[in-house]
Amino acid sequence: MILENKLDITDQIELARAEEKLSKQKAKQLFDSGNIHQVEVGKFAGLAFIHAYLFGEIYDFAGKIRNVNIAKGNFRFAPVMYLEPSLKHIDAMPQGTFEEIIEKYVEMNVAHPFRECNGRATRIWLDLMLKKETRQVVDWNRVDKEEYLSAMQRSPVKDLEIKTLLKQALTDQIDDRALFIKGIDVSYYYEGYSEFKTEDL
Repeated sequence: MILENKLDITDQIELARAEEKLSKQKAKQLFDSGNIHQVEVGKFAGLAFIHAYLFGEIYDFAGKIRNVNIAKGNFRFAPVMYLEPSLKHIDAMPQGTFEEIIEKYVEMNVAHPFRECNGRATRIWLDLMLKKETRQVVDWNRVDKEEYLSAMQRSPVKDLEIKTLLKQALTDQIDDRALFIKGIDVSYYYEGYSEFKTEDL
């Protein structure tokens, strides 16, 4: 099923290419324009801002809480009826330490508040929390795709694996543009998007 989109694209491969290109351009713009400093760090409103910024030119649902239940493989994300209370709970969770931030990130991943494109927006949201609270960010180039995906899959039951994986990839280069841009490319690669290099767009 092809997602309804503002570009009226009806071909799945063409839509994937357009989504990757446009949203990577927007991710670069988010950093270069300074709009990234408008994000409410650690709050759902901040995540919604990032999601709408990246995907708003493509999808009507960008930045809006989903109204359908979704699953990935055997894992069902938070049911729609519990989504709003779940997001309020996540907003109230502490984020003062690395461990607390990862716990908050895992909970937001379980909530999966948007119809699509959750992971890419939420990884930026995670880095902004780490930057503000710990003065570090993840160097995503140092996080193996398969290890990350399997650790995230297991994280709702046991989050030690994802904490260990991300902790060893931390860097204090929190304002490094090249690191942010490369991080976007890696984040997209996790989701199967690797046709365009963000820097070249």
